[in-house]
Amino acid sequence: MSWEPVLDVVGSVLILIGAALALTAAIGLVRLPDVLNRMHAGSKPQTLGFLLLCVGLSLILRDGAASALLALACGLQLVTAPVATQMMGRAAYRTGQFRRDLLVEDAGRDRDDETR
Repeated sequence: MSWEPVLDVVGSVLILIGAALALTAAIGLVRLPDVLNRMHAGSKPQTLGFLLLCVGLSLILRDGAASALLALACGLQLVTAPVATQMMGRAAYRTGQFRRDLLVEDAGRDRDDETR
């Protein structure tokens, strides 16, 4: 029995799940009410979706050079997405581009008052 058909099916399923997560992130960006909620939709499911897409593509291609490039893309995604999300959230908080009525606890207010 050959493993190639099994790897093709597993890779295809991972690509479909990753695409569904990316679609969920896109819908969340449109539907959620403010920046602080949208940044979660834009980072968490999008990052996991991208990683699943890359793993699925790597399983289907089965090429060392392509897998190395996909691994590099996954590593860069894991490093840059949290930093970009943190900076967007902080900038939105400092400029007041969010809905205060949706905050449960405003821990950033005390921290920003100390730095000024």
